[in-house]
Amino acid sequence: TGFSTFEISVPSLPPAIVISDPKNVEHVLKNEELFIKGTFFRSRSWDLFGASSDHAICEANDIAANLVGRIGNGIINADGDLWRIQRKAGLRFFSNANLKIFLDEALPPILDDTETFLDAAVNSEETVDMQQVFLELTTRLMGKVAYDMDIPASLPFSKAFDFASGAIGDRFHNPFWKIREFVFGAPLRKAFVEVTRFGNEIVSSTVAKRQNPSKATDNSTKARNPLQDNLINSLLDHIQDHQVVEDAAMNYLSAGRDTTAQSLTWTLYLLLRHPEHQESLIGELARAFPSMSRSSALRSVTYDQVQPVALPYTHSVFTETLRLCPPVPFELKECVAPTTFPDGTWLPKGSVVIWVPWAMGRSHKIWGHDSERFRPDRWLDAAGSIGLQKSTFEFPVFNGGPRTCLGKKLAELLAVAVLARLMWRYEFAEVVAKELGGCGRGGERKSQNSLTLPMEDGLPVKKGSTICGEKTAKKETIATNLPSLY
Repeated sequence: TGFSTFEISVPSLPPAIVISDPKNVEHVLKNEELFIKGTFFRSRSWDLFGASSDHAICEANDIAANLVGRIGNGIINADGDLWRIQRKAGLRFFSNANLKIFLDEALPPILDDTETFLDAAVNSEETVDMQQVFLELTTRLMGKVAYDMDIPASLPFSKAFDFASGAIGDRFHNPFWKIREFVFGAPLRKAFVEVTRFGNEIVSSTVAKRQNPSKATDNSTKARNPLQDNLINSLLDHIQDHQVVEDAAMNYLSAGRDTTAQSLTWTLYLLLRHPEHQESLIGELARAFPSMSRSSALRSVTYDQVQPVALPYTHSVFTETLRLCPPVPFELKECVAPTTFPDGTWLPKGSVVIWVPWAMGRSHKIWGHDSERFRPDRWLDAAGSIGLQKSTFEFPVFNGGPRTCLGKKLAELLAVAVLARLMWRYEFAEVVAKELGGCGRGGERKSQNSLTLPMEDGLPVKKGSTICGEKTAKKETIATNLPSLY
């Protein structure tokens, strides 16, 4: 609940501290030359996110390096000039003009497909895993706008990446991971090969289009991707080494699809556990779209209509979810020189600094006595507008300083657009029975081991009813009588 700093000591690992004081977090995030990803992080994540030195790769796992080869230098793992050039390419892609195209042109047909799938589930009374539904949506959207490719989440790449991410997460708390992977690492190495293959496919297909401009600029291609300057072209314009472009492409794809899909999953879960907030969200939508009845789908949710000024409560629901369920629950850096933190803590060169957004989101000192309670209106002022402002060092869910997340605005607007359309059209009911994939009556859903925060076993739901159209099945009430999560 306070701002304590404490040391952790694990055999075979460098000295490390855990910080929670926003001033200490600010010290780390604003001094990117002093605090870098470092060998500790890169040696555990190089084969998924890339490494900035061949030496780190060899240290990490010579066996895997020989089998898989160098995956490279993605933005998640990079420091210095290599990070800056990838960020520059990303800045061009995440412009406001492009964000408007994402929301107004690229997203609607993908959401239409999502609703078609959910309608079929309603008609057949099937249980649906909404985490997979959201992952399909975000993967297809990122594939479309970033790479001009149709990338369904069912591809082998997606499963390989999810498996590898969980294994990478285990490396950070298992000091014997090299031994374990030497003996049992064949499936993981196979996953890395698939991730590498897919990254190569993204780059090679784009290079082929660029080498044949007549095909790349015909009317059919323009119709497929409304963006004039997508991410992969921006990366190729800035980076000559195609290996690095592959790494950057895979990093951006991971960041764009996984974190948003997982955050939407936790948002829906919290709304199901707190139906009073779901009713408030629906009420805001009814006021924002007075000409639309609940018997009509919200087909025209636009970029302008999902801004915080237009749907403040819906934004607050998503932001409150990020506070309690941050998609990246912990972060770490390594200091390259001795340093003293604002609270007086001295740290020697080579030490690791860890901060935990998941815990900081529950700090009584930052959020008050009800910090563990899901209360979206904490973000609103008396007039119902977004009022509460927290610095990125108090609320580091999108990182902060020079490394503030480029996709922050896209993630927020995308989430609000998806919530508006799906919550307006459907009444969701959480499946509780364990034999059907639920967590048991009275149980709470947990996150699985990963670098991010996927929900363990997904979020199985049944569609209580389809409000739009003629079908109006009886609404299920399985979730409403369960104890509050927060």
